[in-house]
Amino acid sequence: MNFKSILSLTVAAFVSLLTGCNEGNKLSLSERSIIYCSEGSPETFNPQLSTSGTTSDATAKQLYNSLIVYKGKSNTLGPALAKSWHVTRDGKKITFYLRQDVSFHQTSYFTPTRLLNADDVLFSFNRILDKDHAFHHVSGDQYPFFQSVKFSELVDKIEKINDFTVRFILKRNDSSFLANLATDFAVVLSEEYGQILQEKNSEHEIDIFPIGTGPFKLKDYRVGSLIRFYRHDSYWQEKAKIEQLVYDISPRETSRLTKLLAKECDVSSYPIAHAKIAERTDLQLESITSLNVGYFGFNTQKEPFNNKIVRQAISLAINKQALIETVYQGQAAWAKSILPETSWAYDKNTPELGYDPVRAKSLLEVAGYPQGFTMDIWAMPVQRPYNPNAVTMAKLIQADLKKIGVTVKIISYEWSTFLRRLSQGEHQSFLLGWTADHPDPDNFFTPILSCSASDLGNNRTFWCNKEYDQLLQQALKTTNMSKRKSYYAKAMAIINEEMPLLPIAHSKRFQARGIDVEGDILSNFGGISFYSAAKKAINNEAKSEVQPEIADKASN
Repeated sequence: MNFKSILSLTVAAFVSLLTGCNEGNKLSLSERSIIYCSEGSPETFNPQLSTSGTTSDATAKQLYNSLIVYKGKSNTLGPALAKSWHVTRDGKKITFYLRQDVSFHQTSYFTPTRLLNADDVLFSFNRILDKDHAFHHVSGDQYPFFQSVKFSELVDKIEKINDFTVRFILKRNDSSFLANLATDFAVVLSEEYGQILQEKNSEHEIDIFPIGTGPFKLKDYRVGSLIRFYRHDSYWQEKAKIEQLVYDISPRETSRLTKLLAKECDVSSYPIAHAKIAERTDLQLESITSLNVGYFGFNTQKEPFNNKIVRQAISLAINKQALIETVYQGQAAWAKSILPETSWAYDKNTPELGYDPVRAKSLLEVAGYPQGFTMDIWAMPVQRPYNPNAVTMAKLIQADLKKIGVTVKIISYEWSTFLRRLSQGEHQSFLLGWTADHPDPDNFFTPILSCSASDLGNNRTFWCNKEYDQLLQQALKTTNMSKRKSYYAKAMAIINEEMPLLPIAHSKRFQARGIDVEGDILSNFGGISFYSAAKKAINNEAKSEVQPEIADKASN
C-alpha cells in the first residue's frame, strides 16, 4: 500500500487522536497565532518521501531540523543539529559533531525519554540507504530526492563514533554532498519513536504522526481543510514567537484572497491580485528572488513525443513572452535554460530554439504530421511560485498550438492525484516546475532530468540520456568551478537540443501578509519557515499611516 492510501485510511483516526478537545471550526485570530492560507494539502508529513513544494512548505522547516542549513538567505552553509563538521582532504569522510541539548516533540502520541543523539541520525539516513532497514519499505520505499541524486551509490556507510559524533564515509568525493544534506529532505527523525512504533506493528505512523525536533509540533490535521501546529516549547534554539500556527488549506487563489481581505488569514501564499493588495493600507506584498524554473514538459516515452523533432516543433510554436506577460504578469524572467541567470553555472551562450510558428509547422511535416495531431496538456491544480496559474497557461498554449494544426485537451486533477498519475506516466505533456532546494546547480539538473529520476517517476519527462548523466557525474567529481561550469554548459546544450522540456520562466515568489505580521518567512530556496514570524499590535491610527509596499528580499 502506498503512502497516499495509508493517509486516506488513517485520517479519521488521526483527527480523533490529535484533537484533545473541540476547538471549533472557526479559527482564532490572536497575537499569539498566525493563520496561513496555503494552496494545498501535503502528500506526507515526512519530507524525505516527497519533492513536492507544497509538502516541504507544510512540514520541513516547521516540524524538523537537518544536520546543517544554508544560513538566512545566503549561499553559506551553517550549523543546525550538527554544531560543527569536518571534511577530510580527499572529501570522502565527513564527520558531524552533534548538539547535546536537542529535544524531540512531546505529543499526545509520543513522549520522548532522551535527547537527540547519533542513533537518530543513523536511523534517519539508514532508512533511506539500507533496503533491509525496518522502515525502508514503509510508506512505499520511495525517497525521490535521495534516489535521484543516487545517495545510496555515494554513501558507503555511516558510522557512530560516539553518542554525539557521526561520520559519513563516501565512495568518492562529491561536490554537492553537503548541499544535499542541507535540503528540506535531509531531516532527522526519532529512532526511539521508531522503536515504539515497531513494537506496535505501526511503522507507517512515523510518516503520518510526525515527531521531529523543529520549532513546531503537529496538533491536528484535517485533509483538505487545515493543519494546526503548536509551538515546541523545548526547542533547542529560542522558542518560536507564536504559540500556534494554522495552515488553512485553500486551493483557489480567489478564496485565499477573500480570506486575506476578510482577515480570516494573516499570510497568503502565491497572491496574484497585486493591485488589489496594494490598495490596502493593512496589507503588504513581498517578493523574493527564488531559484526556480517553470517549464512545459513532454512524456518522451509516448507518441508523438518520443520523436525529438515533434518536441522541437511544439516548443517553437509557444509564445513564451505572452505567457510571461499574462500568467506571471511580467514578474518573471525569460528562461533560456532550466538554470536561472543568478546561478554561477549559468552559460549565456546556451543555444535556444526561440519562437517560430512557421518553422514549427515545417518540422511537423518533417516528422510525419502535416495535418497536426491531438494531444493533452496536464495542468497543475495549485499555484506554485514557478507557475502561478497553470490552467491559464495551458489555454494560451492551446491557442498557440491550434495555429499549427495541433488540437489540445487540457487535463487537471487534485494535487496529490496529479503528481501520482504523472509519476506513473499517464500523460503526454504537462506544466510543472522546480524550486531549488540549495544553490548548487546540480539541484536543477539531477532531480528533474536524470536517468535515476526517470526510473523513480520524479523525472516526469521519462527522458534518459547517458551522455547528459555522464556530464553530471563528471561535474560532481571535481571541485574546480570552471570545469563544473563547462560540464553544465554542455548538459544545458543537450537539453535544448533534445527538448524533453521547454523552460519558460524563472519567477519571483510572492507572499501577501497583514502589516502586523513580522519576520522572515520566505527564502531563496527550500520551503517556508514561520519560526521567526510574529504579530505585533497595530492601532487603527497606525494602520492608516502605513503605506503598502513590495519588498524584494533578494540576496543576489
